Amino acid sequence: MTTGADDTAPGTTIGHSYGDDTAAPVIGADATVRAGSIIYDDVIIGDRFNTGHDVLIRELTEIGDDVLVGTKTVIDGRTEVGSNVSLQTGVYIPSHTTIGDNVFIGPHAVLTNDPFPLRRDVELEGPTIADGASIGANATILPSVTVGEGAFVAAGAVVTDDVPAETLAVGVPATHRPLPAELQGENDV
Repeated sequence: MTTGADDTAPGTTIGHSYGDDTAAPVIGADATVRAGSIIYDDVIIGDRFNTGHDVLIRELTEIGDDVLVGTKTVIDGRTEVGSNVSLQTGVYIPSHTTIGDNVFIGPHAVLTNDPFPLRRDVELEGPTIADGASIGANATILPSVTVGEGAFVAAGAVVTDDVPAETLAVGVPATHRPLPAELQGENDV
């Protein structure tokens, strides 16, 4: 295992093997991994990584620099997470998801990757969250949806269609509105 984790709490598992031919995870400098967290093999994480408690990061995930993964968040593997990203408490990120840089995902937001759970055998495809997007608490993003650069998904929204860049998505199902002036600008992650 290659780790720059300066603070790894007791009760963590860094390097959970899921098969016969796996490689230890790589974690950059100045990392903090809190108690109860599990990081599988074949994970690559950048510098200044921080977790809450009881985080799960599955295999074949790549995470950039300056990323916060909140308590009880699950990243289900085969996922890319950019730099300067904040995943708050209880976020669910399914496999085959791409998250850009400077992204905020609020508490208990759920991203999905299966359009027909247990009904059809389809290839899984998670959402794409572009650079600078913000997703509010308890929002749900359906499979294959792209949330555009600088877009803002309101708390509790259910996003069934792509959200254009610099657009507000609100409601169930989410409708698109112009991004209000107070929500314009970059995320300060």
